[in-house]
Amino acid sequence: MEGLSMEKLAEKADISKQMVSKYEHGLSLPDSSVLIRLAASLNQKADYFFNSFNIELGPIEFRKKSSLGKKKQDSIKKKIQLMMEHYLELEDMLSINYEFHNPFSKININNHEEIEQAAEELREQWDLGQDPIYSIVSLLEEHEIKIIEIDEDLYEFDGLSAFIGGKNYPVIVVNKNMPVERKRFTLLHELAHLLFNIPEDNPSQDKEKLCHSFSGALLLPRKVIVEQFGKTRSHITFNELFSVQKHFGISVPAIIYRLYHNRIISQNIRQRFFMRINKDKQLKDQINEERYRGEETTDRFKKLVYQALAQGVISTSKAAAMLEKSVEEIRDNFAVI
Repeated sequence: MEGLSMEKLAEKADISKQMVSKYEHGLSLPDSSVLIRLAASLNQKADYFFNSFNIELGPIEFRKKSSLGKKKQDSIKKKIQLMMEHYLELEDMLSINYEFHNPFSKININNHEEIEQAAEELREQWDLGQDPIYSIVSLLEEHEIKIIEIDEDLYEFDGLSAFIGGKNYPVIVVNKNMPVERKRFTLLHELAHLLFNIPEDNPSQDKEKLCHSFSGALLLPRKVIVEQFGKTRSHITFNELFSVQKHFGISVPAIIYRLYHNRIISQNIRQRFFMRINKDKQLKDQINEERYRGEETTDRFKKLVYQALAQGVISTSKAAAMLEKSVEEIRDNFAVI
């Protein structure tokens, strides 16, 4: 999780590389003083090393254009695994038994029109109507999808999705540092990966593009697009785009793609828009400003920790370990009626 080499861990914990190797392979056990140094070097509490880890993540696909190296990918996978261990442990303690239902599990998605229809069907099944979706995080958690936010470099990692190995527990992981419109779009992009079977040899469009299309279609339905902009346009003002961005929580570039895919603007207009903002940094910065006023953060896991603490099923130290806080911080924030 920390992305350290064996040499770096040995240096930080003031032990030899050979001893680190022995600990890893179960050939030796550290005494209490070494264990404390290892825990401090790895930003964990000592009881971390006494946990039994039982879950396995299903296949995880990082984006094709991701710049993450293997060490960083492994680090992210282990962070997710630890978080999900805690998550499922809490739900088990609290007798929470949710089941995820995928309405598209037996359907292949092959093209943009099928993605558009799937977005409309999902809005109908989840009773969303044509209104803006206030919180994507709340919507997904309401439908038994676990959301994890991690603190990573904004230019290296957007998000990923996976199922817990052997169980029907979907999880979406997003970078907590993203602008709100980008985070909303990424959450729905990863939802598409969970919901749809998109053949790898799809002759129409690749999987990532179809998942992008789904994000835009769910955020800004086809019917709303026509209501907001009409059936065809040769010119569109930035104020119109900013107004829709603010109301529906979708970025301006994503709106432009929605307009193009629904044939409201031509390919020339779409290309002209991106050429213009790429030549004008001030305009590009203005386009990329956040305008949506809603928040996209999850606190469900934190609520479960305090619920378990209030019901006496975990200790204060266990709560501190799960939330990566000190015992004092947990006590300061814990008050019962």
